[in-house]
Amino acid sequence: MIKTVYTERAPKAIGPYSQALKVNDFLFLSGQIPVEPQTNEIVEHDIKLQTQQVMKNMKAILENESLTFEHIVKTTIFIKDMNQFSSVNEEYGKFFGEHRPARSTVEVSRLPKDVLIEIEAIAYIGES
Repeated sequence: MIKTVYTERAPKAIGPYSQALKVNDFLFLSGQIPVEPQTNEIVEHDIKLQTQQVMKNMKAILENESLTFEHIVKTTIFIKDMNQFSSVNEEYGKFFGEHRPARSTVEVSRLPKDVLIEIEAIAYIGES
């Protein structure tokens, strides 16, 4: 079974995709960029603030499905500048606490709306 997931508490999809798809025991979150959902504006051009907003957007989608960051099993981080990785890692870690999902981090030349970061995730919904 496939279910499209949507919440007003995260940015609306700006193209032919969904905020997330629930497929059986998994939730696949589309890449989140640092858009503030109420204003639809990009947050300040600062890697820490942008990472915080991305994580807040992910949290809103997870909460919509009664999930937490503890359910995430895999993330992929896309950043414009690998030199900012330690700042990203610091903010990212605040949301995960002791939980350590599998992760890949990739430096890219450009992201939508010229943001500094985008993160996508996969959450496991089933029994542990």
